[in-house]
Amino acid sequence: MSELSRRPGDGVVGIPVPHESATLHVTGAAAYTDDLSVSAAGVLTAWPVQSTHAHALVDVDTSGAYRVPGVVRVLTAQDVPGVNDAGVKEDEPLFPREAMYHGHAVAWVLGETPEAARLGAAAVAVQYRPLPSILTLPEAIATGSFQGVQRTVERGDAMAALAGARFVFEGVTELGGQEHFYLETQAALALRDSEGQYFVQSSTQHPSETQEIVAHVLGVPSSQVTVQTLRMGGGFGGKEMQPHGLAAIAALGAKLTGRPVRLRLNRTQDMTMTGKRHPFHISWRAGFDEDGGLLALDATLTSDGGWCLDLSEPVMSRALCHIDNAYWIPHVRALGRIARTNKPSNTAFRGFGGPQGVFLIEDILGRVAPLLGKDPIDLRRQNLYGEGQLTPYGQPVKDAARMPAIWDQLRAESDVDIRREQVCAFNDSHAHVKRAIAITPIKFGISFNFTAFNQAGALVHVYKDGSVLVNHGGTEMGQGLHTKMLQVAATALGLRLDQVRLAPTRTDKVPNTSATAASAGADLNGGAVKDACDQLRARMTPVAAGMLGADAGAVRFAQGWVSAAGVDTRLAFAEVAREAYLQRVQLFAAGYYRTEGLHWDGVRMQGSPFKYFAYGAAAAEVEVDGFTGATRLRRVDIVHDVGDSLSRMIDIGQIEGGFVQGVGWLTLEELRWDTGDGPSRGRLQTQAASTYKLPSFSEMPEEFHVRLFEDAREDGAVYGSKAVGEPPLMLAFSVREAIREAVAAFGPAGRSVELASPATPEAVFWAIRSAQAAGDAVEPGAASVLADARR
Repeated sequence: MSELSRRPGDGVVGIPVPHESATLHVTGAAAYTDDLSVSAAGVLTAWPVQSTHAHALVDVDTSGAYRVPGVVRVLTAQDVPGVNDAGVKEDEPLFPREAMYHGHAVAWVLGETPEAARLGAAAVAVQYRPLPSILTLPEAIATGSFQGVQRTVERGDAMAALAGARFVFEGVTELGGQEHFYLETQAALALRDSEGQYFVQSSTQHPSETQEIVAHVLGVPSSQVTVQTLRMGGGFGGKEMQPHGLAAIAALGAKLTGRPVRLRLNRTQDMTMTGKRHPFHISWRAGFDEDGGLLALDATLTSDGGWCLDLSEPVMSRALCHIDNAYWIPHVRALGRIARTNKPSNTAFRGFGGPQGVFLIEDILGRVAPLLGKDPIDLRRQNLYGEGQLTPYGQPVKDAARMPAIWDQLRAESDVDIRREQVCAFNDSHAHVKRAIAITPIKFGISFNFTAFNQAGALVHVYKDGSVLVNHGGTEMGQGLHTKMLQVAATALGLRLDQVRLAPTRTDKVPNTSATAASAGADLNGGAVKDACDQLRARMTPVAAGMLGADAGAVRFAQGWVSAAGVDTRLAFAEVAREAYLQRVQLFAAGYYRTEGLHWDGVRMQGSPFKYFAYGAAAAEVEVDGFTGATRLRRVDIVHDVGDSLSRMIDIGQIEGGFVQGVGWLTLEELRWDTGDGPSRGRLQTQAASTYKLPSFSEMPEEFHVRLFEDAREDGAVYGSKAVGEPPLMLAFSVREAIREAVAAFGPAGRSVELASPATPEAVFWAIRSAQAAGDAVEPGAASVLADARR
């Protein structure tokens, strides 16, 4: 076992503790970015001037705004001293001359009050010269509107395997986007001091990249800009890339006016200006042998990137790396391409393309199981990876035996087989309501596909009184990262949890940090924090040995005390810290961690981009109303692999939350755009909670059971733990597949059911009507003709 993974028996990692800010959250005392503007004297508010066209050349006349009382400045492209671009691909002008989507900010107004800024923005005159616009993936495909590079994952000979397969199926899978709907909208607060230094408070998952973008917009070195992230009220990937330009607007305003500038989007602005989860259009062919074994997959994946690239290329790479999910497919050819449309730039969202890739294979298996005459649960189980097999991109599937073990444990402990018999009996006696139970797995790769991001730093201080302050490069967005880092530091130093405190994430404490994303926050920053603490403990050990009159090898740090084998007395950690100071021992340490063993060729799409795979499985039972298409989620059981958990309460909360967010994406959350030819073409129609349906308590499972897979220590990861943020979201496919089976129960056996995405009550209703119509049309005993997709 590696030293990184070795866990002391008396540490505080693994024990259930509440979120470190839980009390602040529930009392309303937790401060967020915009709350800090209250104490900023003379703060101005920034307000966007948004395009009313989906695509048009614009001319901006700012004179009207200056006639509005309280307007101080209007920011336009002419005010940018550096680079007028908010992205890392240089395709995202901060102040565009060509509006690329309905709601695109073409100028910003600074006002003494939010109302003055709003009225000033309304007084800016914009002349539009409309241009043709593309809003849907079929439109983009038909016109060849693509951006970025295309990538292909390939193994074996998919064409030859399809030609020789016993059964070949083909189809198109379309899936919608998803709004992040974090509770705290995008926000920034920027100040410029008398020395020309810029301090930016930003609700960002990637402070170092925000720092970089702000610096190049202002035309100053990064050392002149400090970005701090106190905490975020949710992120889900929506604050990985898109806060950068907004922070730059605030900083530019601070530079030009000499006053603090706050920028906080209201909900409608946030929904109309920021990107979503990428919708996908996927055409595919899949081949199976006579026993239902997967043989080949040929697919073309097209994502809706929106108006610029943002993170669409790495999102597509991860989608391509997850089209296999947990299944062995000997022959694969998958092409990924990115469409350019006149919509906000789609961006990172929990799972980062992984859910879209997993969607494909789960949709295929759900659609073809009845045509193969197979039970969907058995079809999935038989195609799970085995030991020694490789992914389509060439990475060995380490610990592949965990997946069938998790599957079988879930099936047994949740009494799936007994309950399915009960479901059949219920369906036989109910004509207008049907139930079903489905199981789906997840195998999710953990690490950034971009290898350079797999590093982290930390700075840990031990003060003379024995208290400890931890700085690390990860950001807290409610997911419990800071809680885990406190537990890691306390365990590594042998302290109680109350002896350790965390400082807000700042670029002047830990530089060149990676985004808190890819589920790697605890792995990376935990490794760096532990490294710093190990250095400090190693420096303090000789001091303690001298004080105790013992050999250094006998010294033990635990629960705030320092002792030695064979010595009756013990010392408080604070006593050792003070003596170390007096002996001029360095009591601060910079920790560093880099994920070892990664190698990835992003052009060939081959290698081992992931440190390990997180595994899990979920069984979902649903009840579907044949008159309305409404779905009740009766029960959910999950068994999930988090390795040796760093913090059990945090991990279980992440599993539950991720699952419900996945259910929202797959069954409720439908983005609608005006695709007509009128003046509102391109306008987002679902731009508030009143029109965009989010999961609520009524959509929660009536029974919800989550078990952590035991004896699952991950060697080479901090204290044997595994990532947990993203993988559970994809366990929600069990709900979609259960809905599919319940719909099928309204019609004849052996018929494939296609479900729209999201599977809203309306979509489910029409699927039920289709199943019922098929039952009316098929003669008894003739259902097998529906399997004509076989070769």
